[in-house]
Amino acid sequence: MSATRRGLAVRLGGWSTRHRKTAIIGWLLFVVVVAVIGGMSGINEMTNSQNGSGDSASAEKVLEDAGLKPPAGEMVMLRSAEPDGWRAAAGDLAARLEKSGETERVQRPVRSESGREGLIGFEMKGDPDTAGDRMQPVLDAVKETEARHEGVKLYEFGDATFAHSLNDMLSGDMKTAEMTAVPLALGILLVVFGALVAALLPVFLALTACVGTFGLLALASHELPMYSSTNSVMFLVGLAVGVDYCLFYLRRERDERAAGRDAQTALRIAAQTSGRAVLISGVTVMLAMSGMFLSGLLLFKGFAVATILVVFTAMLGSVTVLPAMLSWLGDRVDAGRVPLLNRRRRKGVHASGGISGRMMKPVLAKPGLFAVLAGALLLALCAPALGMKTEQLGMEKQFGSDSKLTVAFNEITESFPGGPAPAEVVLRSDDVSSPRFQGAVADFRRKLAASGEFGKNVEVQLHKKEGVARIEVPLAGNGANATSKHALHTLKDDLVPQVLGPVSEKAYVGGELASSIDFNDQLNSDIAPVFLFIAAVTFLLMLVCFRSLPIAIASILLNLLSVGAAYGTMTAVFQHGWGAETLGMEPAGAIEGWMPLFVLVILFGLSMDYHVFVVSRIREAHDRGLATRDAIREGIRSTAGSVTGAAAIMVAVFAVFALLRMQDMQQMGVGLAVAVLVDATLVRMVLLPSVMALLGERNWYLPKALAWLPSLNHGEQDAELPPLPQERPTASAGHRG
Repeated sequence: MSATRRGLAVRLGGWSTRHRKTAIIGWLLFVVVVAVIGGMSGINEMTNSQNGSGDSASAEKVLEDAGLKPPAGEMVMLRSAEPDGWRAAAGDLAARLEKSGETERVQRPVRSESGREGLIGFEMKGDPDTAGDRMQPVLDAVKETEARHEGVKLYEFGDATFAHSLNDMLSGDMKTAEMTAVPLALGILLVVFGALVAALLPVFLALTACVGTFGLLALASHELPMYSSTNSVMFLVGLAVGVDYCLFYLRRERDERAAGRDAQTALRIAAQTSGRAVLISGVTVMLAMSGMFLSGLLLFKGFAVATILVVFTAMLGSVTVLPAMLSWLGDRVDAGRVPLLNRRRRKGVHASGGISGRMMKPVLAKPGLFAVLAGALLLALCAPALGMKTEQLGMEKQFGSDSKLTVAFNEITESFPGGPAPAEVVLRSDDVSSPRFQGAVADFRRKLAASGEFGKNVEVQLHKKEGVARIEVPLAGNGANATSKHALHTLKDDLVPQVLGPVSEKAYVGGELASSIDFNDQLNSDIAPVFLFIAAVTFLLMLVCFRSLPIAIASILLNLLSVGAAYGTMTAVFQHGWGAETLGMEPAGAIEGWMPLFVLVILFGLSMDYHVFVVSRIREAHDRGLATRDAIREGIRSTAGSVTGAAAIMVAVFAVFALLRMQDMQQMGVGLAVAVLVDATLVRMVLLPSVMALLGERNWYLPKALAWLPSLNHGEQDAELPPLPQERPTASAGHRG
């Protein structure tokens, strides 16, 4: 094998240590410049049609192409104990809404069947996309009206109210995640390294990688519009992998120094081993993430761009900036020692196995038994996933049943069915004002009323110049239950094609419920090709990396068990409600539609971190001449501390997201945290060594037909690799205390 192929990490480390000022200052300039430029350009978020699929997205596209953005509609329901006791408050509210300067088309109140409720509809002025930012005067008007009319309760819901609440929740949750995850990661790194400077390095590089990617993502969004949660996903992945990559690299360098290597040799070995593993892991993660491009949804393409950018940036910083900083700091990387923790670390370096070594004794003594036990436990964790139900979670399930917005939605829906979430029929016709077209619309209204599945307040908007008609049809039920779905199918499959189809060029049915169903159908068709791509890429990379068919196959199977554990846990907690109350969470009765595909891709990528590092050390020990079982023991023992620390950081970061208010963030946090915990402990520390011990020397089997695959070096190879040049000697070439 040529030095060119195996020495990329060494060459990158060599360049950065020769030009460490350029590497460090260049990195900081890069982060600042792209962050400023990205901040100035702003993020281009996807439109409603871009974020959807099927007929519902086509309906949105017709309106967008015609320049007909529906105004942000709002409604306020007033309730009194006595029939019509709300009318005085309704008049006061209408006057205040007009006076706010932000509303138009304030309608006369609609009376409920009981007479105790009245519903006032109105629209927000200006661009509907920014209506949520201008809601405060309207919210104040509603609050003041309620305060002045004792015994009258007001409930407000609408597009602008929803956007206002969502923006507040997302910004608040993001701040919570940042303020909680970073100190947690730093605290865990202090335990791992026992020194403040060493703990700060990975956090510094991970945060700067995230900041730089924020800027890159803003620029990329002008070519590929992004979803509102994409930045949160990017930060989640970036902080986790950024800290992990630096931790593995730094831990190997410090272990070599503690073992008696001089600073120059320790850096060279860290570059050749952990640096190489970082590159392999990073490439594997990025290729796995690229599987999301096969999805038919723009949402996942945005996720793919975000995660690929942040993983590439974190990987680049780990193999360039980190060696430069280690070369510059020298033994000062141990500054700020925590005595008790530092003493424990030094003792662990020379211990003959530690906790992981003691764990390996029974596992390697009876690998069959432990393989069966671990496999059975993992399958039990996977079992609930067999009944997984997915849907695009509505507002009530996202925000929780006790949120102010959800309560308002439910109260309005109960008194005025179909009002807050009507179906939307969008038609394109040459002449929407023709008698034939208007006759069809009148017939459509009659059939809606006769069916009994739709509300009374059918609203028809004709845009003669654009040749577009938009009809809002209230659905029976709560807008998301079986009754509403049956009404939607009646509308979509029977009434629209039979009555409106003959007088229209195009006829589409949209709205919240139709959008959710179309989105979920698209996801169900996407998951198979994405999984096949990721599995194939992972298999080929592991085959090339380790020249072993059994290890490549095991990589896929072990990853599938981790993903299954995540699916099973999410289903148990958020669909069935097992333990949800204990965790302080409210089960949604279903899993967010995009979650299974997203979790599959993320975990297949992130699981490679541990797999590559652990198996690389096992292969390294085997290449030095150890028997397979001894190599397994050595590989697990030498990586246990790093894998445990890295997993603890990932679990902590993901757990922070599990504590946020949005249901999809909670599901993602719980699923990923459990999967990483299971992967780093049960899978990598029990099942992997058990399976490898059972296979013995067959671990390294490669069919003769594949003998042409390159042979990659897994060890330091002192005799063959040149030392990394230094600008000047480090502070100390001796042992670190």
